[in-house]
Amino acid sequence: MSATSLQPRMSHLIVTLSSEPLDPAGLYDYVASPDASTVGAHSSVPLSLLPKAGPGTEVVALVPAQRLSWFQVQLPKGMLGRGFFQENGAPRLRAVLEGLLEDRLLDETAQLHFALEPDPAADAPVWVAACDRAWLRAALQALEQSGRAVGRVVPEFAPDVLDNTLYVMGEPDDARMVFTESGAVVVWPLTAAAVALVNWPESSPLQAEPAVAALAEQLFNRSVSIEQLAQRRVQALQSAWDLAQFDLVNSNSARTWKQLSAGWTDFVRSPRWRAARFAALALVLVNLAGLNAWAWKEKSQLQAKRVAVREVLTSTFPKVQVVVDAPAQMAKEMAAMQQASGEASVRDMETIMSVFGALAPANTAPSAIDFVAGELRLKGVQLSPADVAALSFKLQPQGYGLTAEGDSLVIRQGVAR
Repeated sequence: MSATSLQPRMSHLIVTLSSEPLDPAGLYDYVASPDASTVGAHSSVPLSLLPKAGPGTEVVALVPAQRLSWFQVQLPKGMLGRGFFQENGAPRLRAVLEGLLEDRLLDETAQLHFALEPDPAADAPVWVAACDRAWLRAALQALEQSGRAVGRVVPEFAPDVLDNTLYVMGEPDDARMVFTESGAVVVWPLTAAAVALVNWPESSPLQAEPAVAALAEQLFNRSVSIEQLAQRRVQALQSAWDLAQFDLVNSNSARTWKQLSAGWTDFVRSPRWRAARFAALALVLVNLAGLNAWAWKEKSQLQAKRVAVREVLTSTFPKVQVVVDAPAQMAKEMAAMQQASGEASVRDMETIMSVFGALAPANTAPSAIDFVAGELRLKGVQLSPADVAALSFKLQPQGYGLTAEGDSLVIRQGVAR
């Protein structure tokens, strides 16, 4: 098997959304593309006869040009921060869009679905595409219920794909021209009056579908380039737009998970991935062996350190026969030696009082002192919480901990930090 055959290839099934998605007899135009640039099979069939999307195939929903309206708005500063579609950012952003577009729309804003341009700039006007919300959701649900979950929703024409080109599409009795004006996608009927009003420059490209090519040449009085409908719909994949935004984000994520699951199933079972599976398994086994060797080495080093500590304890204090907690036992034996020699230890009251007296604020005098088993309790010491915190911080390097309990300060010998 060659290395090229191991490279995953994403094919696409482009489905133009039906104007009547709930009509079981409605027809759907589709185009299959093996590489997002080449036209494969294409036809117009009922929903149930659409090709199935197998592993490695992404279903792309195409929104017809006449279904979309385009608007440019200036969003308030800070609305397009990082992750503005996450958490509670999407509802706030949609509410802002509804307020900005309310006076520019014929329909109620709640009935429309909005989508922002790809990678919008935070401090510049932003293009927004709008379409009927109920229709779009119904069309996507119809495809999903038929077993063709949509992975991406793209416009038939987008500003970043039109690129100063005028397209003539449709049938002779219902011909339309599509072009960009000031950055927006404009759809006008193909009439002599509209052609005169557009006044399309001679130097700008003019393309037409075969059915309306002759009509376009007659009205524009110039030759046109023939553009097949299927090829134009494949070109729509080159757009960076994805209309699955706001309330469609969650359902789009679910569809993505389904596609990933299908891709994983294909990787596990398909014969074309056999060599890749063997390579992945070998990589896992090598990593497991390396981790086990590293863990064994670390365990051996830790055991050697424990043995060394025990040897220090038993050689320094031969009477210790059983080692349970070497550091604690060594501290206990050291304290016993200091007590036997009459030397003050860090646990003695004199030592603790000396350290406290050196670090405590001036005129700090307790009314009573209790000392039991290395714990010194000073009663009647009046210190503010800030002073207690500061004194505790100073005592820590000396190996003591300080806590306030009621009207008393308690000092205990501990591990220095």
